[in-house]
Amino acid sequence: MKKILTLVLVSVLGGVITLSAYKLWFDIDVPINLQTQNEQPVFIPTNNKTLNTNLTDTTQPNFVNAADKTIHAVVHVKNTSSANGPTTFEDLFYGRSSKRPQIGTGSGVIISPDGYIITNNHVIDGSQELSITLNDNKIYNAELIGTDVKTDIALLKIETDEELPFITFGNSDDAQIGEWVLAVGNPFNLTSTVTAGIISAKSRNLTGQNTQSFIQTDAAVNPGNSGGALVNTNGDLIGINTAISSQTGSYIGYSFAVPSNIARKVVEDIMEFGDVQNGILGVRGGTLNSKSAEQLEVNTSEGFYISDIEEDSGAEKAGLKQGDIIKKVDEVKISKFADLSGYLSTKRPNDVVNVTLLRDEKETVIPVTLFKNQTTILPIVGNLKNAKPEDLEKFKLNHGVKISRLNSEYSNYWKRNGIQEGSIITVINDVKINSVEDVDNVLKKRTQNEALRIEIINTNGEKERFNFR
Repeated sequence: MKKILTLVLVSVLGGVITLSAYKLWFDIDVPINLQTQNEQPVFIPTNNKTLNTNLTDTTQPNFVNAADKTIHAVVHVKNTSSANGPTTFEDLFYGRSSKRPQIGTGSGVIISPDGYIITNNHVIDGSQELSITLNDNKIYNAELIGTDVKTDIALLKIETDEELPFITFGNSDDAQIGEWVLAVGNPFNLTSTVTAGIISAKSRNLTGQNTQSFIQTDAAVNPGNSGGALVNTNGDLIGINTAISSQTGSYIGYSFAVPSNIARKVVEDIMEFGDVQNGILGVRGGTLNSKSAEQLEVNTSEGFYISDIEEDSGAEKAGLKQGDIIKKVDEVKISKFADLSGYLSTKRPNDVVNVTLLRDEKETVIPVTLFKNQTTILPIVGNLKNAKPEDLEKFKLNHGVKISRLNSEYSNYWKRNGIQEGSIITVINDVKINSVEDVDNVLKKRTQNEALRIEIINTNGEKERFNFR
């Protein structure tokens, strides 16, 4: 028994000594960090400025007032027209055409308390009946006052005894890239829709013909927004939403608006003159870049290079020359032709603009009086211009327009038939032609499948007739 007790005691003593030695030589305290849910991570700023993490800061954009000022003045536009429907056996048997009603929708902006409404031309194109629905669900029939295909702007009017909410025009030239804007309209027939974005670019040209000058934004715009308002944070109208860049037909990030300065000028012209009055500078050329600058041996890659001056134009009268580079018109910098065409779209004949140009590496400012448009383009034929009295007297004519430049694609055809530059066009589609305005009016009224019938006096004084389909 004594042996057993002695053995147990020795074992216990040996264990105590072993544990003490381990604690003394091997056990190291390792601190344990416990992170609770409410602890915040530490952010290190990338500069020396104090971070502002107050999300309720009053400097954050607030669109409530702009939306409230705008939303009641944007309307829903319904365009009712007729289109050919599927042809049935009965249609074929009775020799009749099958017409079906076709409805298109878009948006519009009330611009006066007595009911004038601005929208896109493509929204109302081909309409037989137009109706307007206000934000309070009141419906009115609308009258088409006038349109301008080139800028895609149309003016409507509704009759009402009450004063309507309206949006005032802002100055689109003052709009800044990066500025917040709202797009207000009726996408997919969802009335009174407001989206926000920034101005992504200005003077955008989408046609490839350098005739347009859009404001580009990233505010979401979809089918149905056309003709709606683009406004700044003050609620001022700075553009009419017109197009989107898309491969699917729906918004993917970029939308485009006609600048308000252009839209306002078109509307004022329609109300005062019945059509748009375009002030023409009278220059031809192209936008400079590093490659063209090298070819032309000039020392700047920005601006509009004048390659030709139109005869009897404001530019010719003021002394602009081939080789001049337009850098600025009034206070608008000209980096590309869309800058130039966009600004001139806000001007009328007899307006005077100050053209800053580079000539012989020196800048000079020349005032130019804009002239009324004296040129137009006739498909297949080429460029036409108003004929001078001496042009007509040569062929003993009292009316007609002169071919100033033949269409390059068809020039050989015309020359084989005795038609040269300087020949006179007297009649188009049975309409007597006195000016380029007459040509434009005939082309506007021409239906899609209508033939183009032209009478031309060739350079030998002989009358030639041509028929194109």
